[in-house]
Amino acid sequence: MVRVRFAPSPTGPLHIGGVRTALYNYLFARQNDGKMILRIEDTDQTRFVPGAEQYIIEALDWLGIKFDEGVHIGGPYGPYRQSDRKPMYRQYAEQLIRDGWAYYAFDKPEALEAKRKEYEAQKKTFQYDCNTRLQMENSLSLGMEEAQRRIVAGDPYVVRFQFPDNIDITVHDMIRGDVTMNSRLLDDKVLFKSDGMPTYHLANIVDDHTMEITHVIRGEEWLPSAPLHVMLYKAFGWEETMPRFAHLPLLLKPEGNGKLSKRDGDRLGFPVFPLEWHDPKSGEISSGYREKGYLPEAVVNMLALMGWNPGTEQEIMSMDELIKLFNVEHISKNGAKFNLDKAKWFQHEYFQKLSDEAVADMLEFQLKEHGIEADRAYVVKVAGMMKERITFPSELWETCCYFFQAPTEYNEKDVAKRWTPDMHIHMAKVIEILNTVPFEYDAIHKALLDDYIAANGLNTGKVMNSLRIAVVGRTVGPDMITLVMMLGKDETVRRVERAIEKLKVN
Repeated sequence: MVRVRFAPSPTGPLHIGGVRTALYNYLFARQNDGKMILRIEDTDQTRFVPGAEQYIIEALDWLGIKFDEGVHIGGPYGPYRQSDRKPMYRQYAEQLIRDGWAYYAFDKPEALEAKRKEYEAQKKTFQYDCNTRLQMENSLSLGMEEAQRRIVAGDPYVVRFQFPDNIDITVHDMIRGDVTMNSRLLDDKVLFKSDGMPTYHLANIVDDHTMEITHVIRGEEWLPSAPLHVMLYKAFGWEETMPRFAHLPLLLKPEGNGKLSKRDGDRLGFPVFPLEWHDPKSGEISSGYREKGYLPEAVVNMLALMGWNPGTEQEIMSMDELIKLFNVEHISKNGAKFNLDKAKWFQHEYFQKLSDEAVADMLEFQLKEHGIEADRAYVVKVAGMMKERITFPSELWETCCYFFQAPTEYNEKDVAKRWTPDMHIHMAKVIEILNTVPFEYDAIHKALLDDYIAANGLNTGKVMNSLRIAVVGRTVGPDMITLVMMLGKDETVRRVERAIEKLKVN
């Protein structure tokens, strides 16, 4: 059975790049009738941020990315939080040492810093590897007997992986093909820290193996670590069950030069987190897609196409369609630029898919905030008429307010452009027409546009836009006769009379 995992660290809010990784794992699992696991990787306790784990769970739930097992729901392979699995990792580190794949290292931070400076003075870069390890304080240079004596004495130590000298290590990647690196280019990574916690590298491999993960789909920032992970599977004798790897391209800044960051969102005015985040340390609030009014389906569709495409021109896809069409081999090797205009386009497309009733619910909430009670059927009708002009729910009041209250002010620029000194005469004629002809769309249209405006050689734009100013307060809105029919004769007449009075030109 296909088993994939999303394994974030609770170090802050979940970046949309991480959301995309979770989404691709989810699509792959569902397409293959597999299992999706949420594992929290909190081996670095110094970077733990309170509330981050719950934020991750809430964000993915809002987006419709569901899990079969995980830290929040349990499962047969738990526990699913690495700090709760702490006792098991030491035995694996000790196994690697016994089998000659790792060693104890006692180097103090100041000794490592001195070695780095020594290399810098020679215009070189220090790396703890097969060329330098015997110059350092570890069980290889000191001997195992001395190393054990130091451990018993309570000296702090870490466990480092011991790469064989000068071998080629190949990572088979589902997106990039074979990636090969020589061991001389790799440093002996720390696997087990002096605080008794494993590093990501050890815990990741042990957990993936013991949870029977079949495919690891993660960001390309982990590609340089993949040779180590392949070697760890070899060192443990787990090569036969090693998962297949797929390293996803980065989400890039809109300009394309570098990874998308919160700073880019702040600079250009868009969220980089799914939900609003309140930093418990600084008190800073970062915007979220949910709070900005984005629909979760729009965010999912947008992210799915940032680095992948179905091989067709289709852009609007439901979660079920994405599951059916998703193919790891169609993921690009190149980074995907974030496009705010495209994000808004997806949001607009999905907003149009909402039922008139659903949009009316949002509009009613905003009406109540402004102290307005309105007939439900009327609100639904307005919502259906106006939703094509809406991208975000926050725009509803500004776009629809004139259906529920008469304007008290009139846009100065619109008035200056349209409301000529004789316009009160034409508006008086509008009132006369509304009061005398049948209150039907065709009758009003004929009497006003044909029998009055056209017959008298008047400027249609000026007269109709002045009527719009009188009714709306500015030159926006739907078809004017339709708006008049919505408001009713009496309300329209009242608004025009008020405009004549307030916009008299001396």
